[in-house]
Amino acid sequence: MHDYFERLTNRLLEQNDNLSYSEARTWVELLWEDFEATYAKSGRNYQGKEMTERILNQWIDNHGSRLHEILLEKPKYREWFDKKKFYH
Repeated sequence: MHDYFERLTNRLLEQNDNLSYSEARTWVELLWEDFEATYAKSGRNYQGKEMTERILNQWIDNHGSRLHEILLEKPKYREWFDKKKFYH
């Protein structure tokens, strides 16, 4: 898992210079967990980590430059980041 997260984190950092490494890594972990949980709830067969990585790469390409703005809109994510103490 570490390799997947590391690749995705680096890709996100290339897209968004407003995020620290820790913030980008947290985003990757949150998006990964959300995608897999949603996919499982839909009753679909799990198609592996490679598929999850492909989906997250698409999300990062499409939305990575604006991920830091989502904290203003989504309380769920703001709470997670507040727990990580990224903000003062």
